[in-house]
Amino acid sequence: MAEKYLAIDIGASSGRAIVGILENGNLTLEEMHRFENGPVERDGSLFWDLDMIFSELKAGIAKALAKYPDIKSMGIDTWGVDYVILKPDGSFARDPYNYRDSRTDNVPEEVFQTIPEKELYSRTGMQRMQLNTIYQLYAHRKAHPEDFADGNTLLLIPDAIAYLFCGDRTCEYTEASTTNLLDATKRDWDWVTIEKLGFKKEFFPKLTQPSTVVGKLKKEIADELGIPQIEVCKVGSHDTASAVASVPAPNNKNWIYISCGTWALFGAELDSPVLTQEALNASFTNEGGLNGKIRFLTNIIGMWLAQELKADWARRDGEKMPWSIIDKMAVESDGLKYIVNPNAREFLSPGDMAGKIRRYCERTGQGSPNDAETIRCVYDSLGLCFRAKLEQLKELSGADYDCLNIVGGGSNAAVLMRIATDICGVRVIAGPVEATATGNILSQAMAHGSVKDLAAARDIVRASNTPVIYDVEDQDRAKYDDAYARFLKLVAQD
Repeated sequence: MAEKYLAIDIGASSGRAIVGILENGNLTLEEMHRFENGPVERDGSLFWDLDMIFSELKAGIAKALAKYPDIKSMGIDTWGVDYVILKPDGSFARDPYNYRDSRTDNVPEEVFQTIPEKELYSRTGMQRMQLNTIYQLYAHRKAHPEDFADGNTLLLIPDAIAYLFCGDRTCEYTEASTTNLLDATKRDWDWVTIEKLGFKKEFFPKLTQPSTVVGKLKKEIADELGIPQIEVCKVGSHDTASAVASVPAPNNKNWIYISCGTWALFGAELDSPVLTQEALNASFTNEGGLNGKIRFLTNIIGMWLAQELKADWARRDGEKMPWSIIDKMAVESDGLKYIVNPNAREFLSPGDMAGKIRRYCERTGQGSPNDAETIRCVYDSLGLCFRAKLEQLKELSGADYDCLNIVGGGSNAAVLMRIATDICGVRVIAGPVEATATGNILSQAMAHGSVKDLAAARDIVRASNTPVIYDVEDQDRAKYDDAYARFLKLVAQD
């Protein structure tokens, strides 16, 4: 008998409500609702419009239950690091800040005066990024100390949404692992760091493991939407945790995943964290996964660059250029002519991405790229960044890897997949595209006992999807080696 689950999958640029139908070891997906998402600027700061998100999600849930009234449960995943502060009366202290807000500029350096970076990494195992929750909370407390009054508690974004729907006040483990405030070995809050920074222990709620049923849809919401009170599950609430759960990885082989969307999360799945100085120097992070796994990965600014270019050109031209045209421009442009470091700080904030890339190229003596050369520059630079991280991961793990499993929306970008294959010199397995929703749904099925474990979930992924396989075609390694050397020099300068 078919089982139906609802995935609420919210990324930094869009949100979706997707129904998954699991039957005879096969999973099919049906998108019920989609909406745009993004930062909102107000009074010089960037926020998320949580009221809009909640309203859109209710519309999506209503559509899904209207068509499939026998849906068993819903699960929520979002991006990492962002949060709300819940007051005793059940309201939020203020709208959630967007991680791209500039309030965390130079904050890591302030934190390291209290806790040296090496010490912090030895417990939390988190890559240094100024957007991490630890730095956001530090900046938040300086600006609004009243938000940390007695009785107030932290809820990360997917947990805040779950709270709105069912009243649960816990934080899910995989999402909490993105905060830089979780002990990677103990899999609990890092109480040493929390105490040293002067935060109250009561501010941090109980952790819940993924694949756990935590409540039912509130009666007033069910009545408002005219639907049953379906169960609410904590899944791999960090979208990358759900995406990695859906990687159709080969059994008994060393494999690398890239969850490629607005961000490209590049890494391997391990049984225990890597907390060495070498891992810190390489900017690798240890985040939680399903079934107790560690996602040992590094964050790369991914399709954000291309998305921002598309938005720039739409503002300039008065109309949106289709991705098919943008990719055609990249294909017809000379490769490896212009290169940037995708993770350079200037590319983190929104707006004028074309200008930022042009100025970067001019500053580094490469000249001024036109539109076609700019998008080709983005794809080439991402491919070179993938190669750099591949080499680092080999050194850190002592393992060899013969394929990149690329999942998520970016796996649809055939031009990028081809470029990455040839630059890295390894096979690329692309898909599933809806990786996060797939992992979300399978996590719910694990919560209900319909899927035994992560290995069984991946069996279902392999049975339900036919990935696109890219083998290395261009054997001229000299030009790629030369471009890679140029790339490493640029990274060293940033």
